[in-house]
Amino acid sequence: MTLRKQCLIALSLTCAMSGSAISQEDNGLTRAQQAAKTEVWEPVPAAVTANKGEVPSDAIALFGEGLNAWTAMDETPADWTVKGNVVTVKPGAGDIKTKQAFCDIQLHLEWKVPAPDATMKGQQRNNSGLFLQQRYEIQVLDSYNNQTYPNGQAGSVYKQTIPLVNAMRPPETWQEYDIIYSAPVFDGEQLVKPGFVTVLHNGVLVQNHTEIQGTTEWIGAPKYRAHGCAPLQLQDHGNKVSFRNMWVREL
Repeated sequence: MTLRKQCLIALSLTCAMSGSAISQEDNGLTRAQQAAKTEVWEPVPAAVTANKGEVPSDAIALFGEGLNAWTAMDETPADWTVKGNVVTVKPGAGDIKTKQAFCDIQLHLEWKVPAPDATMKGQQRNNSGLFLQQRYEIQVLDSYNNQTYPNGQAGSVYKQTIPLVNAMRPPETWQEYDIIYSAPVFDGEQLVKPGFVTVLHNGVLVQNHTEIQGTTEWIGAPKYRAHGCAPLQLQDHGNKVSFRNMWVREL
């Protein structure tokens, strides 16, 4: 007997035994009744309105009314430039942060870099950043035909994880980030579970459930220190990077 025939016979016996076990367990039940045994009816997911181009009905719009949802780092009013629904870094004004603190979130953010100065290269070419919980940076940078260290280009977990691809559109074109973030978990001062982040840049996956190694440091190694929920933070790196349509859903 060939190996193939042996395998087919063994598979047939397995299926027959499996069918026998099911028929004994569900003796007397109709197929619909058997199927119903694995149906789960509760809890029923809440209905969310999610029209294209609109903020989901259960989301918090962070640029809904100018900078009302934001403060400067010292808790004074945020002093970036607002024009219509667009917020632009005011160089020298400093970073801004949300008034509300967050843990696990889904985040949508649109951003745009201006046409670069010919002298701007690498990290100086229209740089900003989004800090999750004020500690873990997803880089914002003009990475269109702009050579820099890959773990510092747009879509990177800064100085930690290189994006899977470079999905950058040209300058003066709106970019989109869609981010799923799971915050780190601590037991007292002890790290129980690291943070994880998934990032889509212009609809393209660039970070796939990436483990965050700790704070995203410019100099030195990442590290974890225990913390709770914390604000989102946008960076003033001295460049007029613009933002719009930023919203967040708490998970």
